[in-house]
Amino acid sequence: MRGLTFSLVLIAVAVAIFALGRWYSNSYAFFAAYIVVQYIVLGTAWNILGGYTGYVNFGVTAFFAIGAYSTVVLYKLVPAMPLPVMIVIGGVLAGIVGLGTGYLTLRLRGVFFSIATLALAVVVQTLITNWDFVGGARGAYVLRPRAAPLIGGEYIQYLFLVMLGLCVIVLATARAIERSGLGYGFAAIRDDEAAAEASGVPTLKLKLIATVLSGGFMGMAGAPLPYYVTYLDPSSGFSLNYAVNAIAMPLIGGTSSWLGPAVGAVLVGGLQEWLKVVQLREWLGIGVPSEANVLVAGLLMVAFVILAPQGIVGLFQRKK
Repeated sequence: MRGLTFSLVLIAVAVAIFALGRWYSNSYAFFAAYIVVQYIVLGTAWNILGGYTGYVNFGVTAFFAIGAYSTVVLYKLVPAMPLPVMIVIGGVLAGIVGLGTGYLTLRLRGVFFSIATLALAVVVQTLITNWDFVGGARGAYVLRPRAAPLIGGEYIQYLFLVMLGLCVIVLATARAIERSGLGYGFAAIRDDEAAAEASGVPTLKLKLIATVLSGGFMGMAGAPLPYYVTYLDPSSGFSLNYAVNAIAMPLIGGTSSWLGPAVGAVLVGGLQEWLKVVQLREWLGIGVPSEANVLVAGLLMVAFVILAPQGIVGLFQRKK
């Protein structure tokens, strides 16, 4: 009953946010809000494996790009396919890759697992760069419809609404995991995997579940990207921004709670979007460098790791 109430509250908040955006009627606001909500999904997806289970995944861009490029493939094969169906297919493909990757690498622990996931990102990028059907190194164009289906208005509003709905699903799933036996199993693996295994916890099974869920949600987060950018190439699909932000936002917000990645994404993502529009040249006599987003996330992540290892949510929990 509590889970249903929580989901209804999330849906109500999502509807209110979308209605406010429609009332505000500013296209850039939807573009910026889409990025923030996308990072909530991406950070929460990473946190299922990296925060709940304790396995740090550096291969975020591999799963994210699988979702994005699956949309490019489907767009070329079935142009009229609805975006939500593309998102589901992208998530399934990324989840399958997560299952295979997990089965091969989850016997590795600590830094060895992280290096293996980083190698996965390199392998996937190399394959896509040399795949002519999706544009290879030169990239591919995806024409964004002018009008949004069902709701009317600009298509970016539809993209935002779809991503907002996905955000509700992912947050509800993360909260449900946190308060279930599955979440307790994840926590046991994170705290002491050897002791958990000795106590009868099916560690390999739980780690595979975490990898599939994490990879699948990352793929779903990346699936709408071609319609957002309209031109997708390896440098944008495998951007360092996604890898750094997906790790930094949960660490800043707090990895021990479903709320942490959301708080971190709103804080860091909002700050990054603000930097895109603020004219620092008028204040400091310099322009905003293209690497400013990564710099902001990196500096905040280092600061929180040193000063508040439990993140923002952890600080409030400690005060209570």
